[in-house]
Parts: sequence; structure tokens; C-alpha cells
Amino acid sequence: MTGLVCLLLAALVWTVFGQTIHFEFVNYDDSICIYKNPLITQGLTWQGVVCDFTRGSFEAWYPLTDLSHQLDWQLYGSHAGGHHLTNVLLHAATAIVLFLVLRKFTKAFWRPAFVAALFAIHPLRVESVAWVVERKDVLSGLFFMLTLWAWAKHWAASVKNLDAARFRFGWTRWYFLALVFFTFGLLAKSMIVTLPFVLLLLDAWPLRRLPAENLFISRHSRKAWLGLVLEKTPFFFLSAVFCIVTVMTQHEVVSLTQNLTVTWRIGNALQTYVDYLGHMIWPVGLTVAYTDSSMNPTFSKNIIAILILSTVTLGALFAFKKRPYLAVGWLWYLGMLLPTVDLMQLTHNARADRYTYLPQIGLAILLAWGAGGFLSFCRCRRSIVAFAAAMFLIVLAVCAHIQTSYWKNSVTLWTRSLACNPTNSYAHTTLGEAFADLQNWPEAAAQFQQTIQLRPDYSDAWRNLGVACVNQNQHEKAIACFEQALQISPRSADAHYSLGDALANEGKNDDAIRHFEQALRYRPDYPEADYDWGLTLAREGKWDEARSHYERAMHSQLDAADTRYISGVALATQKKWDEASQLYAAALQLKPDFAEAHYRLGIALDAEGKPAEALSHLQQALSLATQQGNSTLAESIRNEIKNHEAAQPH
Repeated sequence: MTGLVCLLLAALVWTVFGQTIHFEFVNYDDSICIYKNPLITQGLTWQGVVCDFTRGSFEAWYPLTDLSHQLDWQLYGSHAGGHHLTNVLLHAATAIVLFLVLRKFTKAFWRPAFVAALFAIHPLRVESVAWVVERKDVLSGLFFMLTLWAWAKHWAASVKNLDAARFRFGWTRWYFLALVFFTFGLLAKSMIVTLPFVLLLLDAWPLRRLPAENLFISRHSRKAWLGLVLEKTPFFFLSAVFCIVTVMTQHEVVSLTQNLTVTWRIGNALQTYVDYLGHMIWPVGLTVAYTDSSMNPTFSKNIIAILILSTVTLGALFAFKKRPYLAVGWLWYLGMLLPTVDLMQLTHNARADRYTYLPQIGLAILLAWGAGGFLSFCRCRRSIVAFAAAMFLIVLAVCAHIQTSYWKNSVTLWTRSLACNPTNSYAHTTLGEAFADLQNWPEAAAQFQQTIQLRPDYSDAWRNLGVACVNQNQHEKAIACFEQALQISPRSADAHYSLGDALANEGKNDDAIRHFEQALRYRPDYPEADYDWGLTLAREGKWDEARSHYERAMHSQLDAADTRYISGVALATQKKWDEASQLYAAALQLKPDFAEAHYRLGIALDAEGKPAEALSHLQQALSLATQQGNSTLAESIRNEIKNHEAAQPH
């Protein structure tokens, strides 16, 4: 039966989350963390492994998680489905190990199976499994469960006498294996720092390594508590070390919470606990981003939250003697969620479904054992509980399947978010960026305008709207948007760069160069600004000055096609047509729709005396420039074609 339950858990996970193998990456950190992250896209290399453990990426230190992403890239490359598959397999393995651990600890069967199934397919799991970036959740979760599994083996091998008064601690190989698994879990995500606390809860129930009487005040109980805490000293030490590392590596994020008042943060913590509790039973309105207004703790909300939390806590503690599982499940939930609520929060997103990944197991334990105990007086208790559990899991599985479908791509994800909260300015912005990635500029502009209506002082929204206007040939409106962005944020490197680019396209080279200079002043490592500055100088024939900017751009993370194109332009100015042609051709191999490269190659081939090939590339350039809405380039190409045809003998 155990094997059958494991297969059923795997089937449940696949039924809900298997669809993700056909999903794309989303524009919610997937780009900067994965498919545009050089640390990941180089695949599995020794240099990359060293960097994982010594430096990390993007102000976060999750070396084991980064290592898993590198391995995925080595296996699947940019195919998002493969990365999703790894998340699904890790989550299925975690659910199975959870069942085996609870079965080992409690000697029960169906209740552990219910807890594991609830964990496996609850809609709150969707964000952790369907979002590739949240690999750290499923990976650390698996090592969390493996730590508990090794601890169960250690307990069975070393603790023969469960009388706390005669507690003896013994070292076993399973103890050290548990430490190893715990370390791996912390290297995947430091949120599991509360695991030693969970081990103490398991000592109380179901292991019952404490006296049955006078749990907190007797001499025997105090000695037992001391012995159990000392037993877990290495685990507490590891937790302390990783807490320090997390704060040190995410110090800029920590500073965000320092701007919030203590009253607000306490209120938000109380509200978060209650909201997650509600979503456990009624998972409706789940979304990827909750706005600040939806989390604003009012006085009345705080009072209600305090009443709910204090009532459940006191009730669980008073019932400990007869029903210890209630206190253990409830304290598991409260304790494991603590690192993610705003009191200890290390991110500006004070609430997210993924934070419930492991804490909610405590509520599932409380529900599974509590429901059975509550119906103990009923003769048909088993039938009632079995039917209710089955219906509950079926409904949750259907809801989770639907919730997962919203992660298909960036447009579906943020459209769903706006359906839940139309005033979410962040969702409008990110949906606009998703449309921009698809070159759907009218829809992108509409979303950016919605953001500005909600947040008129949002500099990036003005800049994004300007970019959308540029791509719709609304150049005057674009320049006005960029100028507005700079009025709001005068030190914005992106706004200076975008305004400089727009002015350069209008032929206002001196003004453009001034803004490129400002962009590089505020962000010295800005290859796009160096590149466009070089192009602007090249238009004025200042190639010696332009070349220095090209060289800086070529040593950065600019696209390889761009660097070849730049070098070709530089050689063409020196009339080295053959070498320039080779570089243009190399750029086109990397980027076949590179209109400028086709245009320049046509000019170079014409200069080499290859008119037929030149005309072919000029015609391709014109077609691409027209499709891409680059009217300025298209006009230049038409003039070049006219000159080419006029130069041919009749």
C-alpha cells in the first residue's frame, strides 16, 4: 500500500502540474535570474560552480539552486519546458518523502497520506512549482524532508528509552546525514532555518520524548527540554550562520523594510497569518502579486487577527495533553512562517503564496488528526472523513490545475493578476512589458498609460510609455515621456539613455550625447549607452572617438551580433570592404533579421563590385526595416537602392 500511495502522489502532482512542460518562461524575474543570467546560461562549468558558492547572483546567495539551474541549462538549454519539468519532479519527490516521514513518525497510514496529498496539490503550491525561479522552494523543500527522514532513522537507532528523565543522547550516522541534508537545504534557500524548531515540535509529538505530566514546569520536563535543545545545537548553529549570511548578501533588500514603521510591520504580520489561514480552506483570488493596499493593516483588522490567532493558540495549548497534534501543527505553521512575515521579511513583497510552501504542512497535520479526533464519537466516522477528504482533495486539485494554467506565459499571468485586482500598477507595468516583448506596442502603451493613471510619479512607467511611442513612430510624444521620466527621477540612467536615443534618431546629436554621458555617469557599466554614443559620433564621422565607445561596448554583455556589426561599421569607414563584409555576414548568422546588418552588407558588396548580391541584401534590409517599423532606416535603404540602380549599366 505504501508504494501505491507514493505512485498516487506522483500522479496527482503530474495531473496538476504536468501541463507546465508546455509553458514558457515569464517576465517575472525569469529573465534576470535564468535565461539572461550569464552565470546560468554558461551551463555547468567549474568556473560557474565556484562563482555559485563565492559570489552568487543578483544580490542573492542560493548556490545549490543556481547549480541546479546551470545543470538544467546544460540539459535543456533555453527550452523552458525542461526547467519546469525539474520543478515538478522535485515537488513530487518532496510530497512522497513527506508521506514516508509522517508514516515513520506516527505509525499511521491514511492521515499521512492525506497530509502529503494536500501538500502536493493545494493551489497555494502553484507559485512554487509553476514558477521556474522558485526552484529554491522545491529544492530546499526536498532537503527539508530528507532531513526529517534521516532524523527519523536517527531517532529509531539511538533513542531506545522514551522516558525523558533518563534521556540519553547518542551519535549515529543518521544524525550526521541529517546535518548534511539540512546544510544542502540551507544552500538552496535559507527559509528552512526554522527546521530545528520543527524537530523540537516532533519531540513533543508524535515522538513523545517528553514527560506526559507537567510538560512545562516539572524538573523532569525542564531537564528533558534542555537535553533535546542541546541535541540540536549543531542545527541551531547552522541556522544562525545562514541567517547572518542572508542578511549580509541581501543588505539592500533589508533596507527596504527599515523604511516601514514597526506598527505597520506588526499589523502586516498579523494579517498575513490570518490571510494564509483563510486561503488554506478557501483558496480564491490567488495571484502572483498582491498590492500594498490589499495588505494595509487597519486597526479593526489587527484586532480581529489578534483575536483569531490568540484563540487558536490558547485552544491548541490547553488541549495539548489529550490532543498534542493540534499544538504541534499550529506551532509548525506559526514558527515556519515567521521568517517570511514582515517582522523578519527580507523582501519588499510582504505577502506571496510561495511563502506557505512548508509552513502549511503544519495546518494539514492539524486538520488531518484534528478532524479524526473531532468525529471520534460518530459510528460512521471513517466513511464521513474519507468522503470529505476525497471531495476536498478533488476540488483543490481542480482549482490548482486552473491556477497553474495562468502561468502559461507572461500575458496570461499578468492578465489574471489584473482580473484579481485591476488597480495593481505593478501588474499593469509588467503586462505592458510582456506585450512589448511580443512587439505589440499599442497594447503595451495602453498598459503603461494605465500604470501612469494609478501612479503618476512612477518614472519607469513614463520611460516605458516613451519606448512604446518610439516603436509606433510617435517620436515627439516619446521625447515628452522621457523628459517627464527625468523630471521625476533626474538620476535615472535608463531615462537618460532612452531620451538620448530618441534625440539621436531626430538628428539632435549634441543633445543626445549629453544624455548618453549622463546615463554612463549614473551607471558606468551601461553598454547600450556606449554603443549608441559611438553610433552618434560615427554619424558625424568622428570615428576615432566612436571607436573607444565601441570597444567598451564590445567588452560588455552586448549581443555578439551587435559587436560584429559595430566592428564591421568601423572597418567600412576605413574602406576595408572585404573584412567588413565578413563581419556583417557573421552578425547575420547570429541574427538573421538584423536589418541594419543587411543594409551595411549591401553597401559593402556594392563597393566590392558584387551588385547582384548587394541588391539582394538591400531588398532584405528594406523588407525587415518596414516590418519592424523603422521608417528612418527604410528611407535610407530606398535611397541606397535608387543609387545602386542608377549606377548599373543599362
